[in-house]
Amino acid sequence: MTRIPLVDLAAAHAEVAEEVEAGFKRVLAETAFVGGAEVAAFEQEYAAFSGVPFCVGVANGTDALELALRAVGAGPGAEVILPANTFIATAEAVARAGARVVLVDCEPGTYLMDTEAALAAVTPATRAIVPVHLYGQMAPIERLRSGLRGRDVAVVEDAAQCQGATRHGSGAGSGGIAATSFYPGKNLGAYGDAGAVVTTSPELATTVRTLGSHGGLTKYTHDLIGMNSRLDGVQAVVLRAKLARLAGWNERRRAAAARYDELLAGLDVVLPQTLDGNEHVWHIYCVRIPGDGTPARRDEVLARLHAAGVGAAVHYPVPVHRTGAFAALGGSFPTAEAAAPELLSLPIYPQITAAQQEAVAAALAVALR
Repeated sequence: MTRIPLVDLAAAHAEVAEEVEAGFKRVLAETAFVGGAEVAAFEQEYAAFSGVPFCVGVANGTDALELALRAVGAGPGAEVILPANTFIATAEAVARAGARVVLVDCEPGTYLMDTEAALAAVTPATRAIVPVHLYGQMAPIERLRSGLRGRDVAVVEDAAQCQGATRHGSGAGSGGIAATSFYPGKNLGAYGDAGAVVTTSPELATTVRTLGSHGGLTKYTHDLIGMNSRLDGVQAVVLRAKLARLAGWNERRRAAAARYDELLAGLDVVLPQTLDGNEHVWHIYCVRIPGDGTPARRDEVLARLHAAGVGAAVHYPVPVHRTGAFAALGGSFPTAEAAAPELLSLPIYPQITAAQQEAVAAALAVALR
């Protein structure tokens, strides 16, 4: 049986293998394992790619979001608003920063944050709103910024799934500050954990770098209570090699998504939607399997796909407030709750072939029957 993975990291590595090997040799020769020239070069290159002046490399995406929140003052006593439909790391970062998680629902169709609900949830204690750029497209952050005008509330973007995506021509972080993850399966993935904060503010960039380096920018100087979260040279080598190809890889993802749209038309699934003004980069191609309000039908379809060799997956099985970690939050978020048991992610990556996608579509058609 030919198996089609959800993400083919081996195929991506094959395209950069020689360049990565040469870079590893440089890092080993220079013993620049934490920071160093490769990290500095990547930070400059990723800032330019993102259309912002500053990028600070950190250890992972969760740290990146926590550091960004701490930099804007979203700490103990503060409230931070985020969508219920997100990976738990978004809420974890808020809790680790010492702030209180406040959840709101998502929009039907795109499953992006309900911006009107977010603005309605703002209180005098609110210090930040975290729109999550989900599946590869950006949330409508201009609505948040317009609604927050005159209020001391920061917009801290969770950009872990949207490297290269734009909204009305601008990328994540271009309006303030954003955190991203370079987990291996991301559009721009390292060979382990890595992340970054991008921002237009020199003050925020300095604060993030200071917090991530034990609270100081020089050895044995500790002006803040910080943490140890820095990008290493080995990961920077990988990220630089992949970044040079990311625009092309994202274009191939867009072509693959368009192909799925054609292949799946007519099946009993709800296809993903792209918000007007967005340039999608298709980190995830997520369809909805209509069911009875439980995951039974979706999970049966998933099991049949796996049996057919198709590496489909679920992002995410339960909303944040229904996880054990955040069950105490309570609340009702009907759109997120209705979508969670029906969403199903299909294989997508730059190297996926038309034949593989045709096989996925055929297997899905059989599984739905």
